[in-house]
Amino acid sequence: MIGMRDLLTRQRTAFMDELPVGIAVRKDRLKRAAAMIADHATRFCDALSEDFGHRSREQSLVTDIAGSVAPINHAIRHVEAWAAREKRKVQFPLGLLGARAWVDYQPKGVVGVIAPWNFPVNLVMSPLAGVLAAGNRAMVKTSEYTPRVAALFEELAGQYFAPEELAFVSGGPEVGKAFSELPFDHLLFTGATGIGRHILHAAADNLTPVTLELGGKSPVIVGRSADLKQATERVALGKMLNAGQICLAPDYMLVPTEEEPRVVAGLKAAASTMYPSLLANPDYTSIVNDRHFERLSSWLEDARAKGATIETVNPAGEDFGGTNARKMPLHIVRDATDDMIVMQEEIFGPILPVRRYDTIDDAIGEVNRRARPLGLYYFGRDETERRRVLDRTISGGVTLDDVVFHVSMEDLPFGGVGPSGMGAYHGRDGFRTFSHARAVFEQARLDVAKLAGIKPPYGPGTIKAARRQMKG
Repeated sequence: MIGMRDLLTRQRTAFMDELPVGIAVRKDRLKRAAAMIADHATRFCDALSEDFGHRSREQSLVTDIAGSVAPINHAIRHVEAWAAREKRKVQFPLGLLGARAWVDYQPKGVVGVIAPWNFPVNLVMSPLAGVLAAGNRAMVKTSEYTPRVAALFEELAGQYFAPEELAFVSGGPEVGKAFSELPFDHLLFTGATGIGRHILHAAADNLTPVTLELGGKSPVIVGRSADLKQATERVALGKMLNAGQICLAPDYMLVPTEEEPRVVAGLKAAASTMYPSLLANPDYTSIVNDRHFERLSSWLEDARAKGATIETVNPAGEDFGGTNARKMPLHIVRDATDDMIVMQEEIFGPILPVRRYDTIDDAIGEVNRRARPLGLYYFGRDETERRRVLDRTISGGVTLDDVVFHVSMEDLPFGGVGPSGMGAYHGRDGFRTFSHARAVFEQARLDVAKLAGIKPPYGPGTIKAARRQMKG
């Protein structure tokens, strides 16, 4: 087995030997990446379900299979335009004298990808669309929480790629630590904010550029002009997809005080319609492991002990205590206060605090006194209020009148801000994240230095040239 550092050396050597990386080569690698997933969709869905204890096959087909192939196909269609030389202007009168300037988008080299467990196929392949489109090689560290998916990647990668092109590495925290300390040309980490801090420290020793896709508490603001039936149905769908184990899942709701009963009723009705039962329902996903199930359960007990009213959406009256299936129904937490853990930490599960507000500025203030979130969601038809929410908040991205959906738009950058991340990828933005924008200037044949007055001996022409530049 090749060691990680040796693998990096081999990939970098192969990369340098290959330069420049042609568009045909990039498209070929992208097509092989798409085929690796599409050809083995059933096996990936099986592995995902085994790793989670149960995971909806149809959900996996949408989020991890189609959700992986679509961005790769998008890159195949657009990579030629993305990689085209970009002309830039030169200062007057250099252009008239024959000087030219442009930007070439060069691959960086070897990109490291540290993937999370919640969408362990999609959050490998979606960034790889940009990595491979940019002409790079890649090493991927898979999550130890999804070992069957990790093993499948390692088995299949060799059938579609040489290890010098794309390679997968698996293992626990020690492997992850060693991986993050490698001198990559770029490093992408998707995961928890706390671990992201360690990744950033490790990468700093090598001055490795880093893209961090983290999380945080993504709020839903429900305006008074919102269609409550639509809003609650869409929030319930987004919250219960993958059992809430989504970095962009709606983390808490802010609702007008007088509308709280209707919002809670709407959430319960929507969840019950989509999931009339849970334990044997193939559409509903389990919590990934015992540790996370116990974490969520303890957070509910903490909220209950501190005065919250918790409404459990269990339409079939099932006995969840009598099973080890790790399926958890939606819990709506009313009267949630700041001293409760559910209002301090990213929840990452089917728990939804609902808080009241009196004015839209109160809701905006609630968002702004917390760390900047990865996503923000607003429901309402009041254009003035909508504009105020957009203008007065800062978040990684926004979906209006729905939740999560901005992440699936390939032509929009996906990324966080502050504690929810740094940098972005998807589509053209991903191509540029994983490319080096190389500035190129071609000088005119005339003696420009002399004409500009910067060629010694200096004299009145130098002063005149300086004054001309300062005029703009």
